[in-house]
Amino acid sequence: MNNGGLLVAGTTSDAGKSVVTAGVCRWLVRQGVKVAPFKAQNMSLNSFVTREGAEIGRAQAMQAQACRVEPTALMNPVLLKPGGEQSSQVVLLGKPVGELSARGYHGGRQQKLLGTVLDCLAELRGTYDAVICEGAGSPAEINLRRTDIVNMGIARNAGLPVLVVGDIDRGGVFASFFGTVALLSPEDQALVAGFLVNKFRGDVSLLEPGLDMLHGLTGRPTYGVLPFRHGLGIDEEDGMGVPPRERSRAWGRVSPRGTVRESNTAPPVGEDVLRVAVCAIPLMSNFTDVDALAAEPGVVVRFVDRPEELADADLVVIPGTRGTVRALEWLRKRGLADALRRRAAEQRPVLGICGGFQILGEHIEDDVESRRGHVAGLGVLPVRVRFAREKTLTRPVGEALGERVEGYEIHHGVGEVTGGEPFLDGCRVGQTWGTHWHGSLESDGFRRAFLREVAAAAGRRFVPAPDTSFAALREEQLDRLGDLIEQHADTDALWRLIESGAPQGLPFIPPGAPA
Repeated sequence: MNNGGLLVAGTTSDAGKSVVTAGVCRWLVRQGVKVAPFKAQNMSLNSFVTREGAEIGRAQAMQAQACRVEPTALMNPVLLKPGGEQSSQVVLLGKPVGELSARGYHGGRQQKLLGTVLDCLAELRGTYDAVICEGAGSPAEINLRRTDIVNMGIARNAGLPVLVVGDIDRGGVFASFFGTVALLSPEDQALVAGFLVNKFRGDVSLLEPGLDMLHGLTGRPTYGVLPFRHGLGIDEEDGMGVPPRERSRAWGRVSPRGTVRESNTAPPVGEDVLRVAVCAIPLMSNFTDVDALAAEPGVVVRFVDRPEELADADLVVIPGTRGTVRALEWLRKRGLADALRRRAAEQRPVLGICGGFQILGEHIEDDVESRRGHVAGLGVLPVRVRFAREKTLTRPVGEALGERVEGYEIHHGVGEVTGGEPFLDGCRVGQTWGTHWHGSLESDGFRRAFLREVAAAAGRRFVPAPDTSFAALREEQLDRLGDLIEQHADTDALWRLIESGAPQGLPFIPPGAPA
């Protein structure tokens, strides 16, 4: 017998589905409910490795943390990792199974995965008291409904009630709520129980007449109005927490130059701040690695795409990427490659993580990702990289700078280190560091030791805070999400929805889905 469930859908991408799902999960677990997250299909370049060696979206890993359970492949059975505008790597139950074009995926492969997705959801629902599912994009994507396995497709097949989240900060939330319902078939509409307003600023009483009118028009209540709060985003799927008009999935069309990663507001412990510049390379992946830096008081993290923006940086980070060769060409074209080589020669700190580490090496042999064969790297680190068809997915533990370090690896490129000092299975030459380990900076002792080295090399009187715990900050963030749900949503009505499903007799709103 399946236990309770809910699908959190959204009027648009970035409406707040991931955050609301995490908030509902944390609220439930604080009530003593055994709960798990689920997202049937996720498109993201930010991924995580579970303890069993499966790759899933980082948002689902964070939602599992909100549930206080260990993340597993069941929670995100299908992960799509874009390799460009037209194709993605398909990761099924944590393992890559091939590359598909968007047309090929939506043309048939997606629907074939429905059985696997439903089996995973059923297993979770048989184990947990409740499963809180996250949709993708909008449930009213009428061009994709026939093959949908993540929104109404999963809701219909699993009998899940649907809560639609709308971002009122964008404007047009009432039209978005109404239009979302009105573009669904009668069968789909029967599962849409109501709405949740996200990111509201101001006096809620001014909004209430509109909510009453929306109820009258749709026969569906609003389950809560969540106020706007800074710094509540969990690990993003395919953005950087910046407005959509300022970004693109491939980072090729729109510059994120100057975008600042939201930082800890506490003043620096020492006399100086530390400036970190992150190269916003194409197909940037797991850029969440720098969140631990941004959490440090006195560390300012910004994303850059011009060589002159490296001039005043105390540390430059080259993050991971799903297109190492493409990112390397981009760095050369923009003049950043020469700037990075100059920094390394001047003994100014540079950190390359995963794809960034590969870029810093001597040469790359790639017949898998770009299929470009032999490509010269920047030649800063004594590393030779060969791309293997099998993906490395591990959770290593080690030591660096006298501190214990935990991380995770997600890469096709296999590095052969031929010199330098050992550093987290990579190497270090002078003040240039390279490793395949994601997440290493979340280890507090190591992060502080690394920042002390960077500050000394940069000549900054920066002192890492002695008590910053990244894990504790994550927990505080998840508790704040739980507080939002508990304080600003109708939790009694939400629980009835999770336990009993969508109310019977919800009215049909014309015109419905097109034939």
